[in-house]
Amino acid sequence: MQPYRNLAGNSGVEAFDILRDGIKVRFVNGGTYLYDYRVPGRTRVEEMKQLARAGRGLSTYIAKFGAEYAEKID
Repeated sequence: MQPYRNLAGNSGVEAFDILRDGIKVRFVNGGTYLYDYRVPGRTRVEEMKQLARAGRGLSTYIAKFGAEYAEKID
């Protein structure tokens, strides 16, 4: 997984993997979740990918819009 840059300095996101049709996000609490085009949907996943690459706003976005995930990985 690629480390999340955490430019704001207070993110709950630790790392991520960009997939063709989704994104895996690992949180500082140790949980890793898959978000994909099925759940929470393509629009939300593409926003999450942009925020992950930017290194800012991903945790906040997930808190607001990404409570539903496709799969808990660990």
